[in-house]
Amino acid sequence: MEQALYDDFVARATEWLDANAERKPIASEKFVWGQGDDNIRLMGSEHPEDEEAALGAAAAWRAMTFDAGLSWPGGPTEHGGGGLDPELNEVWRQLESQYLIPDQGAWNVAWDMVGPAIAVHGSDDLRRRFLRPIYRGELLCSQLLSEPEAGSDLAGLKTRAVRDGDEWVVNGQKVWNSYAHRAKIGQLMARTDPDVPKHQGLTMFLLPLDSPGVEIRPLKQMNGQAEFNEVFLTDVRIPDANRVGEPGSGWRAVLTTLMSERASVGASKQAAATSPANMVVELARHLERTDDPIVRQLLAEVWTFDMVNRLTAQRHADEREHSGRERGAEGSILKLLGTRNNTRIGDLAGSLLGPAFAADTGEWGTYSWSAFRVSAPALRIAGGTDEIQRNILSERMLGLPRE
Repeated sequence: MEQALYDDFVARATEWLDANAERKPIASEKFVWGQGDDNIRLMGSEHPEDEEAALGAAAAWRAMTFDAGLSWPGGPTEHGGGGLDPELNEVWRQLESQYLIPDQGAWNVAWDMVGPAIAVHGSDDLRRRFLRPIYRGELLCSQLLSEPEAGSDLAGLKTRAVRDGDEWVVNGQKVWNSYAHRAKIGQLMARTDPDVPKHQGLTMFLLPLDSPGVEIRPLKQMNGQAEFNEVFLTDVRIPDANRVGEPGSGWRAVLTTLMSERASVGASKQAAATSPANMVVELARHLERTDDPIVRQLLAEVWTFDMVNRLTAQRHADEREHSGRERGAEGSILKLLGTRNNTRIGDLAGSLLGPAFAADTGEWGTYSWSAFRVSAPALRIAGGTDEIQRNILSERMLGLPRE
């Protein structure tokens, strides 16, 4: 990216943000023990009890930034984007994260996973109908990929879609569908040809989730939230016009989604000073445990892997910028780095806190780590299990024989 282009965008975006939002207080840009919210989130809504209102506020903010020509600078101009370097999309997110704005996390599936699949594999009609509403915050999306019996083998799914004129009739079940209870569109993978090898018989569709025959049931998690769901599909009809790519090409389309999802799951999204890795260091300082050589070694591991994750993400982003290629197996690297470090952080917090980790004493910065730890296992599954990521890296990057 040319420096002049970057500087011009940052100047325009900062001027607009200063005029339309309040900057975060300086104290919130660094970790100070006892100040601010001690909720250490890995996933889910910041305030699940106000989920509907929070999503509405987030959508309104996104529409305003989109209309200002700022929130999708790398998108094609014919669909409302800025027509600039795609790397500016992430630059925008980093800039707006410095301001007090509605939480945008629920839209990650739409912007980072569903949108790219439509842009790369969808027809001109699909791109025209869906890209602008998705990136303007009008269409919250959910992935309808995983199934109860398929486990980590996504290509082993059993949900069937049968052609009936200009429609497809779908029957099956999906599970672990984030925000399906609030989303308007589901990114559905279904088997359309059972007589060919499993990877070749899949097709992707965009399913309106208010369609007859769609039943959505929330799944309560051990962290107390329920942003995941299971979705039952009974004789659901989808227009053929909502098909993403040719019949049987769904595996190629879903790879675009999965590579973005894996990088997103594993990426260190918080600023280094307020990341969980740094916060657990501050916890050890608060408890006066930093003189313990074993604790120091564990802290060093956590901090080192957090920095490796950040630097690896930046290196791959730079490589994509120069080569123009899509995400590849590096998404698996980031996912493994991130999910393993989340477990390290949670385990270390538990060993430092002892009973305060499991019982809420009301003390700031203690029991809040429990929610972090019980959320960590879910991210080992999201976007493909850690075991699947190891297979991808061994086969595609190291050239080892298939399992």
